[in-house]
Amino acid sequence: MVKERINEILEEARKDIESANDLEALQEIRNKYLSKKSELMSLMSALGSASPEERKELGQALNMAKGEIATLLNEKQEILAKKALDEKLKKEEIDITLPGTSYTRGGKNPFHVVTDEITEIFLGMGFKVAEGPEIEQDLYNFELLNIPKDHPARDMQDTFYINENVLLRTHTSPIQAHEMQASNGGPVRIICPGKTYRRDDDDATHSHQFAQIEGLVIDKDINIGHLKATLELFAKKMFGEKREIRLRPSYFPFTEPSVEVDITCANCDGKGCSMCKGTGYIEILGGGMVHPNVLKMNGYDPEVYSGFAFGIGIERVAILRYGIDDIRKFYQNDVRFLHQYRKKA
Repeated sequence: MVKERINEILEEARKDIESANDLEALQEIRNKYLSKKSELMSLMSALGSASPEERKELGQALNMAKGEIATLLNEKQEILAKKALDEKLKKEEIDITLPGTSYTRGGKNPFHVVTDEITEIFLGMGFKVAEGPEIEQDLYNFELLNIPKDHPARDMQDTFYINENVLLRTHTSPIQAHEMQASNGGPVRIICPGKTYRRDDDDATHSHQFAQIEGLVIDKDINIGHLKATLELFAKKMFGEKREIRLRPSYFPFTEPSVEVDITCANCDGKGCSMCKGTGYIEILGGGMVHPNVLKMNGYDPEVYSGFAFGIGIERVAILRYGIDDIRKFYQNDVRFLHQYRKKA
C-alpha cells in the first residue's frame, strides 16, 4: 500500500515538474514534494511499523523517489533560469546601429598650458625641475635669501604665518636655497615651479594664491650676459620670434644688480598702444645676479662662483598671451572659461 502511494506521488511530481512554466511555480512544487511536511516525507514514519524486510524495501523506494524528484527539479530549474535570462536580455537589448551619445571634450586650463610650456622651454636649455614644500621655514623663505628679520622687503610679502618661524611660502625661492645647500658648493641649473601665498587683495589683478616659475644658475664665470641671453631665448620661444626684451634697473634683496624684464608689446609690436600704456613694452618678470651674501650663506665662495636668478609669474604670462581680464578665473573651475581657450591652448 505504501509502496504504491510512493509510485503515485512520483508520477504526480513528474507531471507537475513538466508543466512548471517559471521558477516561482517550480519552487512551490519543490516545497510540495520535498519539504519536511510533504506527503513523501510523512511516509517515512510508516517505516517504523513495518517489518525489517519491508522497511528496507520501502526505504529504498522512498530514497529513489526523492532522488529522482530532486534531479528532475534541478534540471527543470536550469531550463527555466536560462529561459528567464534570455527574456531579460531580450528586453535589455541595445540597438548598436543607433548613433552613440557624443560628449564634449574638456579644455585644459590655460594656467597649466603655460606652466607646461615654460617648463619645456627651460628643460630644452638644460635646466632641471626642482620642487619643495609649500609650508616653509622663515629661515629658507627669507633669511637665507638676504632678507633678515625687520628687513623692509618683508613688508611687500605680508605673509600667512603658521607660527613664529613657519609660514606658507611667499615665493618659490626657498627651493633655490634648499638646492644650493644640497649641491655642496657645486654648479646648479634649476627651475622651481609652484604655488605661492601672500596676503593680498582678492581682485581682478591680485590673488592670495598665485604661481611662479623661478630659475637659478650658479657656476664659475656666470655674468649678466648669460641672464639676458637666457631670458631673450625664453621670450622668443614663449611669445614669438618678433619679441624683443629690455632690462631695467630694479631692486631685489637676493640679487645684485637686479633688473625688471620687459618684452615688446604683442598688440602694437613695440609702437605704443593703450595695452602697453604707450611705452611699447610690457613687464613680464624680474631677475638679476645672485647676491654675494646669498651665495655665502648657502655654501658658496662668491670669489669663485657667481650666478643669476629670475622669477616668472605664471598667471601673468597666461593673461598676456590669452588676453584674460581676471586672475581669479584661473581658479574658479568654470567650464565656460575653459572652453573659450580649448582651441587656443
